Amino acid sequence: MSSPAGEKEGINEVLVEPLKQFAKDSIHLVKKCTKPDRKEFTAIAKATGVGFLIMGFIGFFVKLIHIPINNILVGN
Repeated sequence: MSSPAGEKEGINEVLVEPLKQFAKDSIHLVKKCTKPDRKEFTAIAKATGVGFLIMGFIGFFVKLIHIPINNILVGN
């Protein structure tokens, strides 16, 4: 039978310490983060826009190819 003090140490080791470490690491990360300048922001925005366009064209062409195949299979 384990003592209440032993259980408390186990809970501390398993639950409390990882939470403290996570909070410490999170605060450290937020302090190191910086707001992007205009040049960096525009580069990220352009890359995101190009990604959206590419994914849109891929979806469009898949749908474009799917429609005739579906008509052949269903026999519309």
